[in-house]
Amino acid sequence: MYLVDIKRNGKPVYDARVNQSIDNYLVNDLKLPGRGGFMLYINRPSVIIGKNQNVWAEVDTDYLHENDIELVRRTSGGGGAVYHDLGNLVFENILVDDTSHFNDYSYFAEPVLKALQKLGLDVSMKENSSDLILDGKKFSGMTMFKNGNNLAAGGTVMYDLNVDAAKHVLTEDPAEKDKKLGVASKRSQIINLKDFLPNDMTIEDLREAILKEVFDVDSVDDIETYEFNSQDWDIIDKRLADEYGTDEWNFGRNPGYDRYFDSDLANGKMGGINFSIDTGFFTRFKFNPFFKVEGDLHAVEESLVGGAANEEGIKAAVSVGHLKNISESELTDFIVRSLQDNQGLIS
Repeated sequence: MYLVDIKRNGKPVYDARVNQSIDNYLVNDLKLPGRGGFMLYINRPSVIIGKNQNVWAEVDTDYLHENDIELVRRTSGGGGAVYHDLGNLVFENILVDDTSHFNDYSYFAEPVLKALQKLGLDVSMKENSSDLILDGKKFSGMTMFKNGNNLAAGGTVMYDLNVDAAKHVLTEDPAEKDKKLGVASKRSQIINLKDFLPNDMTIEDLREAILKEVFDVDSVDDIETYEFNSQDWDIIDKRLADEYGTDEWNFGRNPGYDRYFDSDLANGKMGGINFSIDTGFFTRFKFNPFFKVEGDLHAVEESLVGGAANEEGIKAAVSVGHLKNISESELTDFIVRSLQDNQGLIS
């Protein structure tokens, strides 16, 4: 088994969308020889949601944009919405031509738990769950998916996660939640490990301790490493450009919403409109501005739903928001254009 080196041009990769694409590439394309690979990396502030989750129900997107937090949709349906930042380790096992341990979370959790136990922590796997816990609180949530005879299984290790940011950005929308669209997250109390670890133990020290246990070595220098070459990066970059790095994939593919369009407005990026239509009427509608809007876009959404999907109906709905820093005519034109553009249909 290789340690997969998450570096590019000698520098660590902290972009969660890139790391998600790497995960997909290892399972679907590269197929490392032997038992596959293991990754242990860090993401900058980001929210990771499942493929079949409704972002509008799970995430406070205003807080997300205001605090420059990235949204990343997994290519797997399992697992709920989680928050990552620089105080959080992410571990990932990639098995090639071996799915015998599929759905056996304990198999993949064992070396991580053992490493933490050797550091004096009374950690365990929660019964009938894929969560790893300390004092009854969650420090890791795991997820798993397979493709053919290959699988990926991994989770988090919360070292010094910004818990307040996690709580804010993962605030649920009760109205959207009630629509029961997609897979809902199960919220748990979370805990950081930093205060329970030996004094002055850094996240890099923790990373090293886990790697030694996973690979059963005395020094990380003894671990065989795979480094991506230019051909690897070409494929990863193309996947990002075509799908996994796009706002359509990450924001737009919500169960119950079948169209997504985005546009740059005069005062900022409208990261997207996500909506559905039935017999000429809007049945669902969500805005996704990447800037702070002066006015009430929520009122516009409510007015659009149930209304006619035509220029007259859209113009009337937009007017109820009393928008100050978005031109009503510009927004109306954008929505009307989206109705005429079949490229925004979500397959």
